[in-house]
Amino acid sequence: MAPPSGSAAYKKKDGTLTMSQDRQSIAWIPAAGGATGAITLPVAQITNLQQTPASSPKVMLKIFVLPPNAPANSSEQYVFNFTAGANARPEADAIKDALSAAIQAAKTAQTAQTAPTPSPAPGAGEGMSTAMAFASAVSSKSTWDDDGRLKGDVELQQSLLKSDPNLQRMFMESLHTKPDTLTAGQFMSQFWSTRLHLLRAHAIERSQTRGSYNVLSTLKPRVEDNVTKLNISKEQIQLIFNQHPLVRRVYDENVPKLSEAQFWSRFFQSRLFKKLRGERLSETDATDAILDKYLQADEHGNLPREANVPHFLDLGGNEVNNSQRRGNRPDIDMRWSAPDKVPIIRTLNSLSEKIMANVAPADGDPHAPVGMDEDTYNELQLRDLHGDEAQNRVLLNVRDQSRFFTAQTKDAEDEENLLFAQQDPEKILGDLRKEIEQNLPDDGTAPLGRLVEPDDLGDDEKKNNQQPGSRATLQKSSAQILAAIRDRRAQMDVSSTAGTYGLSSGLHDRLTLTHATTTEFLHQFWQAFLSGNPDRAGELSSLVDSLGRAMERIRSVTQDAEAERQVEVGRLKRHAREVLEATGKRIRLNLSSIPGGEKAVTQLMGPTIQALETAQTKYQAALAEEMK
Repeated sequence: MAPPSGSAAYKKKDGTLTMSQDRQSIAWIPAAGGATGAITLPVAQITNLQQTPASSPKVMLKIFVLPPNAPANSSEQYVFNFTAGANARPEADAIKDALSAAIQAAKTAQTAQTAPTPSPAPGAGEGMSTAMAFASAVSSKSTWDDDGRLKGDVELQQSLLKSDPNLQRMFMESLHTKPDTLTAGQFMSQFWSTRLHLLRAHAIERSQTRGSYNVLSTLKPRVEDNVTKLNISKEQIQLIFNQHPLVRRVYDENVPKLSEAQFWSRFFQSRLFKKLRGERLSETDATDAILDKYLQADEHGNLPREANVPHFLDLGGNEVNNSQRRGNRPDIDMRWSAPDKVPIIRTLNSLSEKIMANVAPADGDPHAPVGMDEDTYNELQLRDLHGDEAQNRVLLNVRDQSRFFTAQTKDAEDEENLLFAQQDPEKILGDLRKEIEQNLPDDGTAPLGRLVEPDDLGDDEKKNNQQPGSRATLQKSSAQILAAIRDRRAQMDVSSTAGTYGLSSGLHDRLTLTHATTTEFLHQFWQAFLSGNPDRAGELSSLVDSLGRAMERIRSVTQDAEAERQVEVGRLKRHAREVLEATGKRIRLNLSSIPGGEKAVTQLMGPTIQALETAQTKYQAALAEEMK
């Protein structure tokens, strides 16, 4: 059924208001300008609809939209005036009904996937406690392990489709070509039941957040035309302030005197910047009258105060005045050095402590029920005592899987094996000795060619030559081996061409998508066919129809590929005629060397076509057996 649409004006500009094919958004496209100035409103963001009454001469529809992460009272309003004359009211009613149904479906899906969260105990405080963080981690883990929640989480599925364009294309193609008897809910359940591992991995990936990092090590100023330039964002500046309180204090004390651009330009060229990065200072470094006075300050900006240290407490003085030292010098790693000698080690250690101190705890104490009620705490403890839950998987019990995909040569092989089994080895050896003795010449040499097939054999003897081990049988075996080698070489010739196997880029993408959707329907068919559930008979019939349509899509791609190849053949023939007319030389064309066409598609889709034929044959055989 086509989505509803109608002629409507927005802000006194004529255009068309129409629903999307998937009923997930509504768009207004102006009549003049094409896509320029178009408006797209997602159904998930629509909060309310208002329409003029039937008695009003004007037919207008007002749509209230609440953007994401916006306050509840800051919704935007879009007013559309329908201008189709007598058809304005029916068009507006159709769009309003479709929007109402889509909004209700979105709310129902959102309600189904929203799980209630336990309320914190009184006096628990605004911040998340350790036990509450532990409870949140356990709850999210149970969501990952629950296959039912993963299949019902529409928002997670949409997020996965947006992050994987190939999966989205295959999903949309399969949805559009699904059987009419198969509802959208049943299709989505079947589609995602085979991709729970992708949903689980995507859910885990979304729950992960990036931690803090050493931001100064990632900033690398560059010099262009004797001017130092650096691209820095607000998030990086905020991270610098959090990791280095000294920079924040220097910024607060000097930015009113200097502009912000001047401050950052001088900071990234100063010795203070090198010190905070852990680099060793040298005499050639540029000096700064404002920033250099903070070189001796601690991380909070406090300058050191001179103090009179007694000699018995002054370790540096003892190191100098110790005159009784004997023996070898300590290793270089064991010698004392001033902080400015090896700054990188102390800088990295200090920064690592700060970063790890700000990391949210992931493993709180499970024995302290703070921030949750007692029932929730007991429930978590009981879950911890449980073992790993059994995976909810569909087990396919196939006794002889090879019989579904092997070629139809089993009968011939059985006859040949039976023929070999009926032979008597002693009789064969006796006949062979007798024949050698009869054909052995006087000189004692035996002509091997005459032993294999003498020239003077009669018709009866030639008929017996068809037995196993005869020359005809050997020739037949050789022919089969050579035919298999030729087929393998033909496949290698196709695969050794470009990445598109001689097909155009668009046609190769279409073939890839057709193969993916066909494989999906085959997977669903075998799941239903081998389940043994009589309630899925209707679903199985619709899936067989889908397999038939899949075969038609493959034939359509084959025809288009052959037509594309014929265009190239025609181009080469025209070129040969032009050369013949211009020079009188005839070009010998090798049309069989032109890649692509029906041959390439048949070779690429050969296993898939055989799988489709096997599935349809098995279904027809089972149906005939059932109808008896």
